[in-house]
Amino acid sequence: MFSKMATTVHTPFVLLLFQIGVFSLPVSQTPQESPTCGYKSCHAIKPGMLNVHLVPHTHDDVGWLKTVDQYFYGARNDIQHAGVQYILDSVVDQLLKNPDRRFIYVETAFFYRWWKRQSGDMQDTVKQLVDEGRLEFVNGGWCMSDEATTHYSAVVDQMTIGLRFLNDTFGPCGRPRVAWHIDPFGHAREHASVFAQMGYDGFFFGRLDYQDRSRRKASREQEMVWRASESLVPPVADLFTGILPNGYNPPEGFCWDQLCDDPPIRDDPDLEDYNVEDVVSKFLTVAQEQAKVYKTNHIIMTMGSDFQYENANLWYKNLDKLIRYVNQKQVNGSNIHVLYSTPSCYLQELHRANLSWTVKRDDFFPYADAAHDFWTGYFTSRPALKRYERISNSYLQICNQMEVLGGPTSRNGSFGVGNSDTMKKAMAVAQHHDAVSGTEKQHVADDYARRLANGWTQCQVLVSNTLAALSGSSAPRVYCEHLNISVCPLTESSSKFSVNVYNPLARPVGWSVRLPVNGTAYAVTDSSGNAVDCQVVPVSQATVVVRRDRGYAVNELLFQVRAPPMGYSTYSVSLLQKGPPPASPFPRAPKDIQNKFLKVTFDPETGLLSSLSNLETQQTVRLSQNFYWYNASDGNNKDSKQMSGAYIFRPNSSTTFIISKTAKIETVQNSVVQEVRQWFSPWVSQVVRLYADSRVLELEWTVGPVPIGDNMGKEVITRFDTSINSSGIFYTDSNGREVLQRRKDYRPTWTLTQTEPVAGNYYPINSRAYIKDEKDQLTVVTDRSQGGGSIQDGSLEIMLHRRLLHDDVRGVGEPLNEASDLYPEGLVVRGRLLLSLNPPAVAANTHRPLAQEVVLQPLITFTEGLLPPNTRPEFSGLQTALPPAVHLLTVSQWDPDLVLLRLEHQYEARDSKEHSQPVTVNLQKLFATLDVLGVSEMNLSANQWKHEMTRLDWKVDSGEKPLPKTKGDPSVWEVTLKPMEIRTFLLRVRLR
Repeated sequence: MFSKMATTVHTPFVLLLFQIGVFSLPVSQTPQESPTCGYKSCHAIKPGMLNVHLVPHTHDDVGWLKTVDQYFYGARNDIQHAGVQYILDSVVDQLLKNPDRRFIYVETAFFYRWWKRQSGDMQDTVKQLVDEGRLEFVNGGWCMSDEATTHYSAVVDQMTIGLRFLNDTFGPCGRPRVAWHIDPFGHAREHASVFAQMGYDGFFFGRLDYQDRSRRKASREQEMVWRASESLVPPVADLFTGILPNGYNPPEGFCWDQLCDDPPIRDDPDLEDYNVEDVVSKFLTVAQEQAKVYKTNHIIMTMGSDFQYENANLWYKNLDKLIRYVNQKQVNGSNIHVLYSTPSCYLQELHRANLSWTVKRDDFFPYADAAHDFWTGYFTSRPALKRYERISNSYLQICNQMEVLGGPTSRNGSFGVGNSDTMKKAMAVAQHHDAVSGTEKQHVADDYARRLANGWTQCQVLVSNTLAALSGSSAPRVYCEHLNISVCPLTESSSKFSVNVYNPLARPVGWSVRLPVNGTAYAVTDSSGNAVDCQVVPVSQATVVVRRDRGYAVNELLFQVRAPPMGYSTYSVSLLQKGPPPASPFPRAPKDIQNKFLKVTFDPETGLLSSLSNLETQQTVRLSQNFYWYNASDGNNKDSKQMSGAYIFRPNSSTTFIISKTAKIETVQNSVVQEVRQWFSPWVSQVVRLYADSRVLELEWTVGPVPIGDNMGKEVITRFDTSINSSGIFYTDSNGREVLQRRKDYRPTWTLTQTEPVAGNYYPINSRAYIKDEKDQLTVVTDRSQGGGSIQDGSLEIMLHRRLLHDDVRGVGEPLNEASDLYPEGLVVRGRLLLSLNPPAVAANTHRPLAQEVVLQPLITFTEGLLPPNTRPEFSGLQTALPPAVHLLTVSQWDPDLVLLRLEHQYEARDSKEHSQPVTVNLQKLFATLDVLGVSEMNLSANQWKHEMTRLDWKVDSGEKPLPKTKGDPSVWEVTLKPMEIRTFLLRVRLR
C-alpha cells in the first residue's frame, strides 16, 4: 500500500521504472522526524527481573448482541452497555496525558468510522500517537475473523481492506506486526499460514481446549512455533504463537473498568480503606504464579476486555499506580518489574531470549472449555446465513473482476452509478467471529444479511454496466437470486429470453442450469448458434412447498452451459409449446441411475442409496445415506447441566434418531439429467441428481421447519455409511485450502480424555471432507461451512441444520431457534452436497477444482428477448485458460490504473503426481483486454513490497535452522508457483 501523496511526489521515478517493466512505490512518505513506533517504541525492560508487560486493550465485536452501528454509537444499551466511539475518544485523551501509556487497537472497521468523523487537528494528534508507538494497531483486519467457518479467500480480502486503510493513513507505523485473535473459538492452521505470509512476526490468542492448556501449562509450552503448512517450505508458513494467560481478560481482581467491580487502588494512607500493600502483594503473587507456566522472564497481562475503556481514566489512573507501587518494591529486593507494553514489545523480548521453541503442526480444533462443553455447534449454526455469506463471496469476486474488465464505465455506465466498496465492507464484516459463525443474536444476523444484500445491489449496477460495455447491448439485466427454489419472474413469463453465464474461474467450466418456466418445450442455442440439448421437467412438490407464493412456475428447463475463463457465454431460449405437460415422474425408486462416469444404485424396498461406482476406474463402494437428528441437551443430562446452543453442540447421548427408514420416491430420467426425488418426512427431502456429463453425484437436501412440538431441540445430520475401511480416520479442509487428518478420540499433540463421543469428534468442514482406504476415497464437497465427523468407521456425517430451545450460557442470551416472516413456523434451509469416488492417489484432481467451482460459481443474468445483432455473445478476459494447478484468487481494481492480482497454486505437495508440480504463468500474456505495463510483487495482504518484507526468525526444538530468505525479483514477468503458494502483485495496466 502507498499514500496518494507519495505517488505524486515520486512520479518521474515511477515512470522511468515502468519503461523497464517494473515499478516501485514507497509505502508512505518519509516523515519529517524518524518515527519511533513498533519495536523501537518499547519501554526499557530490566534484565534479570521478571518483566510484566501490561497491555491495555479493548475487544470490540463487530456485531454480536448489538449490530455494528449500535455498537459504534452506543445505542441499545438496554441490550449491552457498549459504545466504541466513546472508547476511542477516551483512550486518545488519556494517552495524551502520559507519554508512558500504551494502547492497542484491533478492529479497523470501527476505527475507520471513528477516524472519518475526526477533525484535522485530532487526526494529526492521533498520527503523532501512532508514530510514537503509544497507540499501536494489532491484527489490523476489518474485523477479527472467525477461524472455523470462514473461507481463506474472504479472510485475505477482509485483512487486505483493513490493512490498506491503516497503511494509507499512517504509513509504516500503521502496519501491525502481531496477529491477535483473542476471542475466536478454536484456531485454524490455515489462518496461521495466511498470517505468516502477510508478514506478521507473531500470533496471540486466548482460547484453546482446557485439556490442551493444562498440559501446556505443566510443560511450559504455551508459546511455540506453529508450522502451518505441509507444502510451503519453512519458514514461509511458520508463525510464532503464544497463548494468553487469562483469555483476554485481566488477572482476577485487577479489572478497573466502569463495567468491573474490583476496588480501585486507594493510596491515601490517611484513608481507613488504604489498600496499596494488599493490591501490590496480590499482584506479585499473581505474576509469580503466571511466570511458573511460561518459559522466559517475560510475561504478558491483558488489561481490558469486551468494550472496555469507555472511561479510560479509570483504567489508566489505576495502572499508573500499579506500575509505580509494584516497581517501588524493587528497592526492598523484589525482582518484578512492571511496564506498559504491547504484544509486539512482548514478542520482541521473547525473540531476544534466543530460545528454542516447540513446533505445532496440527490445529486447535475442536475447542472445549469444560468436559462436556465442546464449541462445535457453531460450525453449522445459522446454515442459511453461512450459505448467503458464501454466495456473497462469489458475487464479490465477480464484482471485482467486472470492475477491472469494464474500466471506468463499470462504476458509471448505462445503468447508473455502482460500486464494489459496499460489498467489500459487508463481506469483511461478515467474517467476524460472531457473524458467519452464527453466534449472534437474531436481529444482528438479520443486519449482516441486510448489509450483504445492499452490497450486492450496488454490485449489480456495476456488473450490468460492464456486461453492457463488453457485449454491446444495453438491454436491462435481470438477476434471479432464488433459482435454487425455482423463482425467476422473467423466465416464468417470457417466451424469448437470453441467459448470460459469467465464469469467474481461470479455466472453462460447465454448469447445469435449471430455470423455472411454464412452457413444456423450448429451443436453446449457444453463443455460436448451435442447438443445445434441453429438457423440461415438473417442479418438485418439495420446491413448491419451500417457495410458497414467491413463484408460479410449474416446470423447470434444464440444459448444460459452458463459459470461458473469466468471461461469459450467452444462450438464447425460445418457447416452442405450452403443452402437453412433460412426462410425470416415475413413482418408485429405480434400480440404478448412471452416465458414462458414475453408476448409483438404490434399494428398491427403501428407496435409499445403496452403492456408488466410478465406471472409469472400476471402483464400487457400498454407500447408504439417510437423515438423523440428535436430541439437543436441555441441561438435564446426568453428566452435566450444559445445554446445546449457538456455540456448543451437546447431544443428550450418542444415539441418533432416524427420520425415516424409507423414502417416498419420484424418478425423472432424460438426456440431460437423472434424478431421484426422495421424501423422508414433511420436513426433510432430497434430490439425488446425476447430470449427463458429470463426474460427481449431487445431493440437494431440504430441511425444515424442524419440528419442536415435542419440546426437543434437534441437531439434524445426514450420514453416509460405506464399505471403506477408514480405521477411525477422516480428513477435512482448513478454511478451504490444505487438508488435515482427523482421528477419532485423538489429538496429535496431547493425550485426550474423551468426554463427548460425538461433539468431541466434530470438526469444521469449510469446503470438503473425505474418508479413504488403500483403494477408495469418498469425498463430499459442501456448499457452505458445516460441522461433521466420522463417529463410526467407514462413515461420514455432516450437520445440516440446528434448531434449539435453550441458550448455552455463552453470552448470546437467546436460543438458536430461527424463523422468518416467510417461515414463521421455523426456518427452511436448502443446500447441496457433491460426492465423488476416486482412487486416493488422484482424488485431489477432482475435489480441489470442484471445491473452487462451488465457492466461485457462475453468475447467471437474463435479458428479455433474444440477443440483438452486432452484440458480442461470448467473451473471455484471459488470453488463454490458466493451467489446472493455478487458481485466479484475486483480480481487483486498486487505483484507476492499478490492479491487484493474486495467483495461487491450488494443490498441496502430496496431492497429485500430475498437478503438484511448480507451474509458470506469464503476466504479460495473462489478460485479453489489459496491457500490463508494470508489476511489483507484494506480500499476501498487499500492504508491503515482497522484497522488503522481513520477519523475525525463531529457533525450534527439532534443531532445524531457518532456510535462507530469498527476495522476490519484481522484474520477472514469468511467475512460478510452487504447491500451495500464493503470489500477490500490483499491476499497472491499460485497457486495450
